[in-house]
Amino acid sequence: MLCTRLTNAHILTMDPDHPVAHDLGIWRGRVVGLDEAVTGLPAREVVDLQGATVLPGFIDSHVHLVWAGLKAATPSIAPCARVEDVLAVVAEATARKAAPGDWVDIAGYDQRALGRHLTAAELDRVSHGRKVFVMHDSGHACVVNSAVLALLPADVPHQDGFLAESAMTAVRRLRLPYSQEELADAIEHAGRACLAEGITACAEAGIGGGLLGHSPVELGAYQLLRDRGRLPLRVQLMAAGDTLRPIGAHADDGIPRSLDLGLRTGFGDDWLSLGALKIYTDGGMMARTAALTAPYEGTTHTGQLQDDPERLTELVVDGHLAGWQLAVHAIGDRAADLALDTLERAQTLRPRPDARHRVEHAGLIRPDQLPRFARLGVSAVVQPNFLRYFGDDYADVMGEARAPWMYRGRGFLDHGVTLVGSSDRPVTDGSPLRAIQFMVERISLSGRRIGPDEGVTVDEALRAYTVAGAYACRWDDSAGSLTPGKRADLVVLGDDPRRVDPSRIGDIEVVATLVDGREGKRL
Repeated sequence: MLCTRLTNAHILTMDPDHPVAHDLGIWRGRVVGLDEAVTGLPAREVVDLQGATVLPGFIDSHVHLVWAGLKAATPSIAPCARVEDVLAVVAEATARKAAPGDWVDIAGYDQRALGRHLTAAELDRVSHGRKVFVMHDSGHACVVNSAVLALLPADVPHQDGFLAESAMTAVRRLRLPYSQEELADAIEHAGRACLAEGITACAEAGIGGGLLGHSPVELGAYQLLRDRGRLPLRVQLMAAGDTLRPIGAHADDGIPRSLDLGLRTGFGDDWLSLGALKIYTDGGMMARTAALTAPYEGTTHTGQLQDDPERLTELVVDGHLAGWQLAVHAIGDRAADLALDTLERAQTLRPRPDARHRVEHAGLIRPDQLPRFARLGVSAVVQPNFLRYFGDDYADVMGEARAPWMYRGRGFLDHGVTLVGSSDRPVTDGSPLRAIQFMVERISLSGRRIGPDEGVTVDEALRAYTVAGAYACRWDDSAGSLTPGKRADLVVLGDDPRRVDPSRIGDIEVVATLVDGREGKRL
């Protein structure tokens, strides 16, 4: 007997051998058959979907659940466009803290709304003796007050309290990490937001490290949720590159650096597993720290790499030799050059044909770099909603010649590169449907077309959030399509993205999200 049979549905399986179905059978969390194979079978529950569209659950291959959950509970200055209004929010937040010396976190900082960066002196006026930490929305920078600057070593660089990349990491290391209970609550909150948008699985992009990790025992918070049955969706964890340590191992093992116990990609189960090793090579466009080969438009500034190129190369190579899948953060084209060079060197030293290495973001990719992605078999994990929401600014700072190279779609596909969709939640909106709409239209919220030749079809965009996401996360044997034997992770939509006008895709209702055949959002 089936556990559940979905009937009278418009099922887009993403499986070319059976692309459309009307019935789907579920038994013990797996898809066991389609159409005639299950229509006549008894089932404990029969759900008539009255023609609703069903797709495999969306896979967001690059998120930050802890950060998203913590940010949702943090005072935000996001709506503020004047320094005075920002300082009023900070003053209110600091006044609520119990004692001088406490840390006060502020979210939603983006200097572009103000026309310049805040300064430590401005924060000092409203700090009330507290330590103020204002997090940049990119995750790659912060502004702090003088009470924090006084605790930093003299060699940590800053500009009137603004610190970027490794300098921000130095600030974060001054603090006791969040408790596992706090982290667990944040993860659950963000995970339920993902479910509401049709996401059934995601990859957490960097735990335990200095830049965006929140605790050296961050994995424990995920295990806590898993043990308590509170993990809302499947999660694959990327370990931050700086969590690797030199180890004593046999030369034949070929493992120069590792996590303790030798853990690497693939450890875990269907709900919680260890994925790629996350390695940062540069910053971000929003903070103007993405590493470019030519300056940002109207400036002499070309961004920055996270570390000396030789040290970054050694880390990538060591991770590859230790058997990791690698997820190399590279937004600017100069960083992408470094990422491709290091991945090619690693594969030369020890060929691993199915390593499935990834470049995270691939924000600005020159035409000459596309064939290299293809030749190396590297997936491009992009965030279309960056251009939907920030595209006007990004296009301005890249200039007319480079703007069409940003967060490509068609260019990758035409070169045979696996195109993977993701959000980088909470940097911007996490909705897969709104991202899919942008991938097709290439239109920002203001109506500006950005690289229209990079537009893809609806089917190709859906594939980026299903089949390609499963491939990039090494889940392709169990997820990404509604194929018998795979997990019954699916989303029920109020309309078919392929049938509506592209401008309406982002507004399609997510009626229900099922993980293991069970509802995360009620029908």
